Amino acid sequence: MKKTQSLLLLLLTSFILASCVETLPDDQTPIETSLCAETFDDKLITFCDDFDAAENPNAQGVDLNKWAFQTGDGSQYGIPGWGNNEAQYYREENAFVENGYLNIQLKNESFEGKFYTSARLWTNNIFSQTYGRFEARIKLPLGNGLWPAFWLLPDNTTFGTWAANGEIDIMEARGRIPEEASGAIHFGGQWPNNTYTSGVYQFPSGQTINEFHVYAIEWEDNQIRWYVNDELYYQTSDWYSENGEYPAPFNTNFYIILNLAVGGVFDGGILPDASIFNDDVLMQIDYVRVFQYFV
Repeated sequence: MKKTQSLLLLLLTSFILASCVETLPDDQTPIETSLCAETFDDKLITFCDDFDAAENPNAQGVDLNKWAFQTGDGSQYGIPGWGNNEAQYYREENAFVENGYLNIQLKNESFEGKFYTSARLWTNNIFSQTYGRFEARIKLPLGNGLWPAFWLLPDNTTFGTWAANGEIDIMEARGRIPEEASGAIHFGGQWPNNTYTSGVYQFPSGQTINEFHVYAIEWEDNQIRWYVNDELYYQTSDWYSENGEYPAPFNTNFYIILNLAVGGVFDGGILPDASIFNDDVLMQIDYVRVFQYFV
């Protein structure tokens, strides 16, 4: 009898212990932390969109809590051709989220007097920041005349209008030169008394802009540094504004812009061959993140 009781007790204990152990099915993998939920010892995420779960999506899935659209040909803002003789008309419909990517699509179609349409997103009146790290993982399209950009503009006119109030180009590229990207700052006086400095990144052999890369700046009060895939390729502390003391104009809040232009002065007004539109012409963004470093 005692042996039977001991055996029953042993079986009961084993059952209880087994029930306390959580096992995962063979096909279940550990849940990965979202890019937007990551934590760091030296910095805080202040803005993030990984295009996975929009809180306030438009019809194309773009989160309107994080992005707004600039539409038109620039005339609506007093700068026809967006100030650069660009050939596209920006439409909200040309940006869409699919499979975790923001897609900005350039189309060869006539609209409002232009022969191309594209999209331009910004965070003006939603998010802006002074200093920190701004980064995005982006894949760019190839083709003559294509001009994709990831850049920043000030949310105020403290130091006047462009470019006395500054511009930071985190990434620009020419679709006909797939092995390089560039970064720049614009500053000085108001147009046409402005100037700029820039640096160019040459991709390692076998790599092009038509693959995903992380483009970033680290912006401090007396220096801005440019990176591709965390490789430093350019830095400068040399700038000024005619309307403010150094480090003006780069000591105020700037907002984010993502766009895909065509034509324009950046590449001599070249336009794409019609054949590139046999496939979708897409600028694809995996994520955008902004950090503020702890003091």
